[in-house]
Amino acid sequence: MQSSPTEKSEAEESAAPGRIRGVSAVVCNFNGEHYLEDCLRAIEAQAGVDEILLVDDASTDGSVALVRERFPGVRVLELETNSGPCVARNAGMRAARHPFVLAVDNDAILRPDVVQKLRAALEDHPHCALAQPRSVVHDDPERIHYDSGSFHYVGLLALRNFYTRVAEAEGEGVVEVDVLIGICALMDKQVVLASGGYDEAFFYLSEDYDLAYRLRMQGVRLLSVEDAIVLHRGGTAGLSFRGGGYPERRAFLHSRNRWRILVKCYAARTLIVAAPGILVYELVWLLFMLKSRHFRSYLSGKRAFFEQLRDTLQQRDELQARRTVSDRELLVGGPLTLSPSLVESPLSAFAARCLDRVLRAWWFLVRRVAG
Repeated sequence: MQSSPTEKSEAEESAAPGRIRGVSAVVCNFNGEHYLEDCLRAIEAQAGVDEILLVDDASTDGSVALVRERFPGVRVLELETNSGPCVARNAGMRAARHPFVLAVDNDAILRPDVVQKLRAALEDHPHCALAQPRSVVHDDPERIHYDSGSFHYVGLLALRNFYTRVAEAEGEGVVEVDVLIGICALMDKQVVLASGGYDEAFFYLSEDYDLAYRLRMQGVRLLSVEDAIVLHRGGTAGLSFRGGGYPERRAFLHSRNRWRILVKCYAARTLIVAAPGILVYELVWLLFMLKSRHFRSYLSGKRAFFEQLRDTLQQRDELQARRTVSDRELLVGGPLTLSPSLVESPLSAFAARCLDRVLRAWWFLVRRVAG
C-alpha cells in the first residue's frame, strides 16, 4: 500500500473482482501515542487497504498531533468524550468509506501480508462475514496470545492456544471459529452493524464475547487465519491485565459485563440449568476479589448491572427473537482460561484445575437440556 492511500471511486469498486471491493482500516485509539507509529506504519505497508481511518477516543496525550504530522494520508475522526472502544469501533465502521473494515487496536502491529491473507480467506469462504489473524505476544513472538476459542457457559472466553508456543499450537490454515478477538479483524461492516455492532454499554471488556455470540446465534460464521500474524503489545494502562496486579477498573467491568452477557444472550432455559456452575464460578471470583482488595469494585459492578437491567432485558427480547442457533450448539464447559499470572503458585494452579473440572462436569450433565 502507498504511504498516502487514495479513495477508489464507486465505479472502480464495482468493477473490482470478488466480493471485497474496498477495505477501510479503522484504528481505535485512546492515549496510544507510543503505539501509533509502529501500528500505522505496518498498516501502510499492507497491500489491499484502500483507506486508513484513526478514531481517537478523546485522547489526552499527543496521539492526534502525531498522526496529523507524520501520517498525512490517514483520516482522523476525533470523538468528543472518552466512551470506550465499543463506541469508537462503531463510529469507525459507520464513517468508513468501504464495505469491509479492518478493525485494528492501536497496540497491534500487523506482519506483512496479513490483509491479503484475510481477504483471500473471506473470498474463498463467501458464507463467512469476518476473518481474524492469530495474535502473538509482542515481546515473545513465538508465544500465542489470542487465537480465537469458544464460549464458556459461565460467560467467559475459553481461549484456544492461550500462551501456547506457536510450534505446539493446534490449527493451521483457515478454520471456522466462534470467538471474535477484537485486536484485529476484517469484517463485513453491514453484517456487523445489522447485528447491532458493539454494545456500547460495555465500555470495555467482554464486548468481543457479546458481539461474537450475537453474530453466531444468528448464524453468521467467522474465520481464523492461522498464518496471518499480528504482534500484540501492552494494552491500555489501568484496564489491560498482563500480571502485576489486577486493575480496579477491570474488576468493576468484569463484575458488570459478564452478568450483562448472561442475561442478554442466553435463553431462559440455559440460565436455569447452567445456574449452579455459574454460581460456583461467581463464588470463586468473589473470593479472588476479596483477596485482591477489589470487593467494592465488585459490588459497584453488580449495582451498575442492575441499573442497566431494563435496557439489557429489552435488548434480550429483540435478540432472542432473531436467534437461529441454540445455546447448546455454541456453549462449552471448558477450558477455563485464566491469565498465567493468576495461577503461578501450585495452590492457585490446583484450585483452577479443580474449578475447571467442576464446571466441565456440570455442563456435561445439563448441556442437552439447555436452550
